[in-house]
Amino acid sequence: MSAAHPDRPTLRRELLAARRAFAASPAFQTAQAALLPQLHALLAQLEPELLGVYWPLPGEFDVGALPYARALPFARREPAEMVFRRWDGAEPDAQDECGIATASGAVAVPDVVLVPCVGFTREGFRLGYGGGYFDRWLAAHPGATAIGVAWSGAETHFAVEAHDRALTLILTERDLIAPD
Repeated sequence: MSAAHPDRPTLRRELLAARRAFAASPAFQTAQAALLPQLHALLAQLEPELLGVYWPLPGEFDVGALPYARALPFARREPAEMVFRRWDGAEPDAQDECGIATASGAVAVPDVVLVPCVGFTREGFRLGYGGGYFDRWLAAHPGATAIGVAWSGAETHFAVEAHDRALTLILTERDLIAPD
């Protein structure tokens, strides 16, 4: 890879370190407050029947309570796959095989999915945590509207790989990005 495109593990570490610093700053709450009404307005336009959300890891945007039927991802390590399980909005009562909070409801397929981004490109590609779970799910569900949720400071550049799936939209506290 060229110097302009650091390898993904290095880029991921750099972005996560920057996100930890951002999350510890006063700007974090301001960004959270700015992104929330934009998300509500976007979802009001999309009117999802079932919204795939995520339980936020430290520094991620917290989608909070939303007036839609929701589902949380459940990731399995072997075979590496992800499904969504219906969620009632209460504190999650289970963890998936990656240790992330999830629901124990019935497996379901959301029509709109919020996808947390460690990093993203203007072209609509996401850098996640490295497991490929969302890319595999999106490849298997091409009709789903995938909205990347990211902080504007996570915009970056990286070489797109064959398994990468472009997101439909990316929402930050500053922008709604609609890749070509």
